[in-house]
Amino acid sequence: MFARAAFARTSLRFPPPVARRAYSAPANEPKKSNVLIYSAIAGAAAGAGYYYYYTTAGGAGVKAALGPAEITLKGDGEWVDLRLKEVTPVTHNTKRFRFELPSENHVSGLKVASALLTKYKGPNDAKPTIRPYTPINPEDARGYLDLLVKRYEKGPMSTHLHAMTPNQTLSFKGPLPKYEWTPNKHEHISLIAGGTGITPMYQLMRAIFSNPEDRTKVTLVFGNLTEEDILLRRELVELENTYPQRFKVFYVLDNAPKGSSWATQGRVTKELLKTVLPEPGSGNNKIFVCGPPGMYKAVSGVKKSPSDQGEVGGVLKELGYKKEDVYKF
Repeated sequence: MFARAAFARTSLRFPPPVARRAYSAPANEPKKSNVLIYSAIAGAAAGAGYYYYYTTAGGAGVKAALGPAEITLKGDGEWVDLRLKEVTPVTHNTKRFRFELPSENHVSGLKVASALLTKYKGPNDAKPTIRPYTPINPEDARGYLDLLVKRYEKGPMSTHLHAMTPNQTLSFKGPLPKYEWTPNKHEHISLIAGGTGITPMYQLMRAIFSNPEDRTKVTLVFGNLTEEDILLRRELVELENTYPQRFKVFYVLDNAPKGSSWATQGRVTKELLKTVLPEPGSGNNKIFVCGPPGMYKAVSGVKKSPSDQGEVGGVLKELGYKKEDVYKF
């Protein structure tokens, strides 16, 4: 089974309206007319087309005309300055930052799953601020690099990024290898994300669902404060529409909309994970965790260092998962 039990959910509306496959329909849900059914099918097809175009970064014909791609971040320890091209507000405290690569024929050099480092040193800073990020653009996208960054009040890098304007530059280095992915490496992966911890999860999902040879099933448990804080929501809706038998999302909100049937109120709990994750030792499965420190501590235990995952703790330990079952980004 895809999960131990199904959560009853109704269709999620998100502008522009996109028909969404429910995980299981409530018993008293009225039957939809044929018009609505056909609309849902058309919406899913449109979503598939959108997602294909998005992940191919302009189409195979464009890439063929450009020839072999050049690598921007070569893993040689060198910092590369990239120019900020545009800034797009996403939520009240999150923006998408698009940086230009050295030419239209350059790609970032990142693989799945990997991240990069950013560096900034202010005029009065004793030492530079360095922070890791996972871009949200496809790894084969040419000419640009997109970061999705939430501003934190005491976060020096996020504060600096949110103050940047087009034509300013930022230093990048990488890639930082994380979890090497190959098609069908696992039968089923479960992603537990909080806030901007969705970005490495999205990198994995994008690689899986853009590859027709990869049949991996994916369950995402995504925690946020409010509905407005859900990042990459449109992309998640598109994926659920396009791959309803292989991709399921469970939203957990500190402040869920009153009467919500698609989001769980509160935090990621033992009861929720016991319901939606595959049982320990039930197959070739893997659990990935990424979020704020408190989430790591409660769900999986913290990792000791970038090179040492540490032992599994928290809820996942209580449920019987072992160190080899879990990867902490």
